[in-house]
Amino acid sequence: MAKIHELYRAQTIPTDLETAWNFIRSPRNLDQITPDNMAFEIVSSLPEEMFNGQLIEYRIGIPFLGKQTWLSELKHIRERHSFVDEQRIGPYKFWYHYHEITEVEDGVRFIDRVNYVMPFGLFGEIARAVYVKNQLERIFTYRREAMIRYFADI
Repeated sequence: MAKIHELYRAQTIPTDLETAWNFIRSPRNLDQITPDNMAFEIVSSLPEEMFNGQLIEYRIGIPFLGKQTWLSELKHIRERHSFVDEQRIGPYKFWYHYHEITEVEDGVRFIDRVNYVMPFGLFGEIARAVYVKNQLERIFTYRREAMIRYFADI
């Protein structure tokens, strides 16, 4: 049976809810919070603001596998609160990424909750233990730092 893994991150940024929502509702901003060495490229054309059912195609560099297509669907959008991006095509057997923002005393709390399943059974679990888990930690640490820089500059 496939094992469902979870990655959870939360951070508070000193900003207001409207500014935070304006940032996360634009799929173009994903490029700003993705490490350069991932060879990340958005392939599909993007509107200014996401919408339910929107499909976004990316290309990402994966060690030993090269460039891979990743197609996400944006869904469950709740204005100024939350949305989900769910992988339709990509490197994972299952990927469900819930994003939430909430106004708190010190600013806005950003929450990322990713549930994912590795492909290839036992081999995928070995790849996760050896590489994928650390890579995801690194990506989300980079995102945390990039968000702090972005909101400090506006």
